[in-house]
Amino acid sequence: MKSAIEKYKGIHPGLILEHELKKRKIAKNQFAAAVDQQRQTLNAITKGRRKLPVELSFKIDKQLGYAEGTMLMMQTYYEIEDYRKRQRRANRTFELNKLRKGLFWDTDINKLDSEKHATAIIRRIFERGNGDEKKYITEYYGAERVAEVVRQTC
Repeated sequence: MKSAIEKYKGIHPGLILEHELKKRKIAKNQFAAAVDQQRQTLNAITKGRRKLPVELSFKIDKQLGYAEGTMLMMQTYYEIEDYRKRQRRANRTFELNKLRKGLFWDTDINKLDSEKHATAIIRRIFERGNGDEKKYITEYYGAERVAEVVRQTC
């Protein structure tokens, strides 16, 4: 069986914290007070919208009974994985020829920027694209990003 660190490598530490609080049935308000943080700050971290600061990571470790530095290590592993994803994306070129031009009848397809217009591209492909196009978009942007955009659309 994988160690806890191996199991959670690359996952935002806030999401791990969210899971742990639910598992232990600890309210965020109560936990925020215990680690001397505002609930909004803790909420932004548990939603993955904010980085886990070093000082807070040590407070969380102590409060949850983790070995000192556990949450900080989770933050580091997350940042490494995030960097790798960004590098892979930067090294890949968006291949417009893998998408039917008819899908973007209302747009000058040559002016599409794969990063700037990512949300619109993902939405359009998942509304009207075929299986191959959906597969390509999922590979290019990553399943997590695609799922987030599709969830927002529903």
